[in-house]
Amino acid sequence: MPLPRQPILLLGGFLISAEAYAPMVARLQQLSGQPVQLVAVGKPEWLLTVFAFAWARILDRVAAAAAELAQQSPTGRVTLIGHSSGGIMLRLFLDHAPFQGRSYDGKALADTLVMLGSPHTALKATVLRELVQQRLPGSPFADRVQYVSVAGDLDLATASPLAQRLAPTAYRNSTGDAADRGDGLVPVASALLAGSTPLVLAGVAHGGAFGPCWYGSPEVVERWWELAQPAASSSSASGTKL
Repeated sequence: MPLPRQPILLLGGFLISAEAYAPMVARLQQLSGQPVQLVAVGKPEWLLTVFAFAWARILDRVAAAAAELAQQSPTGRVTLIGHSSGGIMLRLFLDHAPFQGRSYDGKALADTLVMLGSPHTALKATVLRELVQQRLPGSPFADRVQYVSVAGDLDLATASPLAQRLAPTAYRNSTGDAADRGDGLVPVASALLAGSTPLVLAGVAHGGAFGPCWYGSPEVVERWWELAQPAASSSSASGTKL
């Protein structure tokens, strides 16, 4: 059973340019046969996301785009895809409870959320990421939304110098183990959201700066898109691995 044939809305990660997502958008359009829209967020806007008002500003944009895409959707719904911080923010978008005076209730517009290398848990989480985890632990709307969390399992010996330099500290800040498994920035354990369909992709990096093969590489998009199908899902804690 394939993922629903419906428009896709993509929210990228912190400080990653729109150009970096162009190959992902193109491959998703080919695989789904549906419109794929990237939520535009500039680098100055990302730098303000230490503040709640900046999150709300981005989620306002998500809400407007989701509503527009849902109107042209054959199912009346959209598929949400969030990379890195984008996946955390889309978890909040699904909620109906007010945030910064707004009630998004994205689950009325979206029935699938795919999260790519999103740091769901961390020993040293930012205030807003911790807010999401405390307010919406696990996958609270799983009766209406299919949650899929995708983690990369990168061999640091083959990773970029940036990943080799950042990974030990990033992993230690997340799980306490500098030698943990992960995508060069986010450990596998942090990326697999409780209650979601968990997928672990061998050799996949967090972003293009961390390795040549990352979540947005066309060949990797094919891997997680195929594995995200309900028929291939696994409820194991460690996740389906490919």
